[in-house]
Amino acid sequence: MEEMKSVKTEIRRGASSSIEIQHQCTHVVTEIQEMLKRLEPPLSLESCIYRVPDYLRKLKEEHYTPQVISIGPFHHDANDKLHTMEQRKLRYLKYFIERVENFDISLEDLVRIIKENEESIRCCYAETIHLDSDHFVKIITMDAIFILELFWRDYFNDWTSEDNGAGIETWLTSAIRFDLILLENQIPFFILEKLFDHAFASHPSYSRSLIQVMTFYYFDYYNTQRKSYSPHLKMKHFLDLLRTFWLPPSERIPKRGNDVIKHLHSATQLHEAGLSFKKDSSSCLLDIKFTKGALRMPPLTLDNSSEIIIRNLLALEQCHYPDKAYITDYFILFGFLINTNKDVNLLVRKGVMLNLLGNSDEARNLANSLVENVIYVNMNSDFYRVCKELVTFYEKPWNRWQATLRRDYFSSPWSIASTVVAFIFLVLTLLQTIYTIKG
Repeated sequence: MEEMKSVKTEIRRGASSSIEIQHQCTHVVTEIQEMLKRLEPPLSLESCIYRVPDYLRKLKEEHYTPQVISIGPFHHDANDKLHTMEQRKLRYLKYFIERVENFDISLEDLVRIIKENEESIRCCYAETIHLDSDHFVKIITMDAIFILELFWRDYFNDWTSEDNGAGIETWLTSAIRFDLILLENQIPFFILEKLFDHAFASHPSYSRSLIQVMTFYYFDYYNTQRKSYSPHLKMKHFLDLLRTFWLPPSERIPKRGNDVIKHLHSATQLHEAGLSFKKDSSSCLLDIKFTKGALRMPPLTLDNSSEIIIRNLLALEQCHYPDKAYITDYFILFGFLINTNKDVNLLVRKGVMLNLLGNSDEARNLANSLVENVIYVNMNSDFYRVCKELVTFYEKPWNRWQATLRRDYFSSPWSIASTVVAFIFLVLTLLQTIYTIKG
C-alpha cells in the first residue's frame, strides 16, 4: 500500500515537473519568436557604404571621422563641431533652388526623387538606418544638393560676389574635400546622378555625363593617371572613385591567387645583396616590375594627406573588395621594404619615394602602421611573382655573401678603413713570411 502511494506521488511530481518545463519552453519560444520579428534584414547586395571595422578604426579613429561636414546618416548629429556646416548646407540649398527654378524645377520635385529612391539609398548602407522616412529623406536631400551646388560652382568657377556666404575659405575647401572621401561619410553616387539629370536636363550646358565630369574635376588632384570619365565606369561613391584612380586600366588588372607573401627582406637588405631600386615612369603605383636585378617602382608621395586617403582605401577594400584588394597588396609589399630609417632614406635617394612628412621617422612609422590589423587572404599574381623573385634573388649564395660583406665590412667609412688596413696588414704579413722563407 505504501509503495502504491509512493508511486502515485512520484507520478504527480513528474507530471507537475513536465507541465512546468513545458511552460518554461513556451515562454522561451515566445521570446525567440519576438526576437525573430525584430530581426534586421540581411545586408543588401547593393551595400557599398560601411562603418570602418573596429579593429581598424581604433588605431587612428580621427582618420575615419569627418572633421567639418557630415555626409549621409552615419555621422549626422554625431558631433557638435559639424553643426556649423549645416547652415552652409541650407545656404547652398537656397542657391541651388534659385538656380534650377529657371527650368521649372522645385524643391518638391527634388525631394520626390529622393523619396522615390529611398529604399535603394538605404540598401547602399551596410547596416539598418534607424531613422524615420522623413528624417532620412531630409538628410539625403540636404547633403546631395550641397554636393551638387559645390561641384557646379567649382567646375564653372561660379563664385560671384553677390552670392553672400557661398564662398569657401581655402582651409575649409581642403577640409571638405578630405571629408568627402571618408568611407563612413558617403552617399550613393546614383542619387546624385538622378537629381542632377532631373534638375539640369534643360540647362544649355547639360550633358548626360556632366555630373561625372564635374566629379572627376573636383577630385582631380588624386587622379594621378589622368583618367577620364567613361560610360563603362560605375562609381559607387567618391571613395570608390579614388580607388579607381589608383588602379591600373581594367584590361591590365592582374589575376589573383590564394598565395600570400609572409616575409620579404627590407630595402636595405636587398640593396646590400646587389638589388637596384629604380624610379619607373608609370603613373600607376601598382606597376612594380623586377627585371635584371632591378626593382622598378613608380614614386610614392607621402605627405600630410596620404594617411587619411590610404587608410580609408584599405578600409573600403577590407569591407567591399576583400577578393580584389589590389591597394592592400601594394602597401603590404611597401611595409615589408621599410623597417628602419635607412630603408626610407634609400628609397628616397633612389627616387621611388617622395617623403614630405618632415623626417624619416614619420615615414617609417606610417609605412609600418598602415597595414596593421589588415586581414588579407590572397594577393595579385604579379606582386606575388615579384616577391618570390626578390626572395630568390636574396637567397643566391653570391648575393648573400655580397650582402654580408657590405653589412659587416663596408657599412661605414670607419669599417671600410678598418677593412682596408686589415687587408694591407695581411698582405704585408704574407710578403714578410715569403721573404723570410726565401732568405
